[in-house]
Amino acid sequence: MLERLRAGGVQDPRVLAAMERVPREEFVPSADRAEAYADRALPICSGQTISQPLMVGVIVEALQLREGDLALDVGTGSGYQAAVMAACGAHVVSIERLPELATAAAVTLARLGFDVDVRVGDGSLGSPDRAPFDAIAVGAAAPRLPVELARQLCGSGRLVVPVGGGPEGEELIRLKLRGGRWLTENLGPCRFVPLIGADAYELES
Repeated sequence: MLERLRAGGVQDPRVLAAMERVPREEFVPSADRAEAYADRALPICSGQTISQPLMVGVIVEALQLREGDLALDVGTGSGYQAAVMAACGAHVVSIERLPELATAAAVTLARLGFDVDVRVGDGSLGSPDRAPFDAIAVGAAAPRLPVELARQLCGSGRLVVPVGGGPEGEELIRLKLRGGRWLTENLGPCRFVPLIGADAYELES
């Protein structure tokens, strides 16, 4: 897996060490454990997925995490990305709209010793009571840059989020605050489940 990550452009040694440390097989359903390190997304419960290792590596590297950073992980899912962020030295708050996923992820993270504050809520609205954040990672595709999340960044904060949708997929965007201005950078194509929430897509009935 580490060789594929390097080949895919992930070079930060702290991110590579974190992904080596986090046992990905603990975050996938037991039936898929043999495929845990395959470079593809895998299904988890409630119709959601655990992102491919390369995409997790790209996102976490783009966050430019430093030891002690306060980071928000939007869309906890299995908890794997939150674990990698925590293994990079960040204090992680992770928010998930589906209670069953949040509960399962919290149990797994605690069992493995990762100190992540898992919350149930609307990830598109972030976690204002813990803001400002040094870094925010969004594990689902937003229809546009999520303004509410961007407002929860500190003065040197970084937001990484898939934006767009449709048959062509999304673009991974990094937003940085510099001198009171929002600067965006396109990190390339990606494909994610939609971000559901008040500042994102509506839940289909």
